[in-house]
Amino acid sequence: MTTMLGLSLTGRKVVFVGGGAVAARRLPRLLDDGALVTVIAPALGAEVQALVDAGRVEWIARDVRENDLDGAWFVHSATADRRVDARVAAWCETRRIFCVNTSDGAHGSARLTAETRAGDIVVGVVSDAGVDPRRTARVRDAIGAQLAAGLFPVRRRRHTATGRVDLVGGGPGPLDLMTVRGRRLLAEADVIIADRLGPAGALPELDADVEIIDVGKRPGHHPVPQHEINELLITHARQGKRVVRLKGGDPFVYGRGGEELAACLAAGIPTEVVPGVTSAIAVPQAAGIPVTHRGVSAGLHLVNGQADISATTLAALGDDAVTTVVLMGVAALPKLAAAAQAAGVDPDRPVAIVERGHTPQQRTTRTTLGRMAQDAADAGVRNPAVVVVGEVTRTGLLMGESQLVELPLAGDVNR
Repeated sequence: MTTMLGLSLTGRKVVFVGGGAVAARRLPRLLDDGALVTVIAPALGAEVQALVDAGRVEWIARDVRENDLDGAWFVHSATADRRVDARVAAWCETRRIFCVNTSDGAHGSARLTAETRAGDIVVGVVSDAGVDPRRTARVRDAIGAQLAAGLFPVRRRRHTATGRVDLVGGGPGPLDLMTVRGRRLLAEADVIIADRLGPAGALPELDADVEIIDVGKRPGHHPVPQHEINELLITHARQGKRVVRLKGGDPFVYGRGGEELAACLAAGIPTEVVPGVTSAIAVPQAAGIPVTHRGVSAGLHLVNGQADISATTLAALGDDAVTTVVLMGVAALPKLAAAAQAAGVDPDRPVAIVERGHTPQQRTTRTTLGRMAQDAADAGVRNPAVVVVGEVTRTGLLMGESQLVELPLAGDVNR
């Protein structure tokens, strides 16, 4: 019978006998656990030598002796010489030191599990009926994939004195375009503070007692001011909870993630930022529009449509080699068109407005800079929408574009 234990080696002496391929595979794991490792071997392979040269392990360049085990908490013997490995295992048995012995069919008094990690969860897999590393590795990988995808019940049931905040970019909307890390953190969360454009499909999967707070903003309607959102993050984290701030797109692309991160750090709250696929790239892509394309556009200018129109934006709009992408810009179309034409930008410069990207209701309105405000009004364009200005929006730019352009229920409006 085998009993699995969670053994902490941080700051503890570990002796590794042998400096070959097995040592090269297993030493990084011991070092990552914080072990103080001494390698005993007459010669080393290149990978183990690199660890010695980097000062990460101590090396005793000779055959092992029994007194080398003095003060050790854990020993691993992998010399490829059965007699040496058996002798080391016998010394460990006498001294009551757990020992992994790769030459012994029973693998000594201990064995390393096939291990996978997801956040602060560690899962080890070991066989209770003989050693079968390929089998345990396959089981480990299957479990690891489910853990990483947030499909296992990994929420903490005991809160710590101080929780944490994760600012998670949810991408353009579809759940399968969200990062694996973001899905895992959602599965670990006690509180989710969600935006309107985040991937709502992730929320029904959560435990019923997860608190979901809607702070979604709409054009001209911000029911929860930013300073109150910051305070929500801090208050719940100080109660020992795991808090996820779930956003559409990427937290640092017009998501005010920088302000939230700064507020949490100032309050002493551990915080992580998880990137997401930004709609500035993903939504044009869903309509078959590359924001850069060799020989057509070599640069991208990204602008907030609610901000003042800068000289840099006007220069980008007039540059045939630059694509300008405007987020939150539907209301600003008349002002943007007027300012660009006043600055001498060609009114025939092509434009595409992609509404509700990556949804079954996706629709693209193709127009020109001079006509975009009127055409958008005639078509009833509404947020959320991404405005793309530049040569990359021309119909037929890509071969097979008809296979890329829209999701099944969507359509194009050409003006």
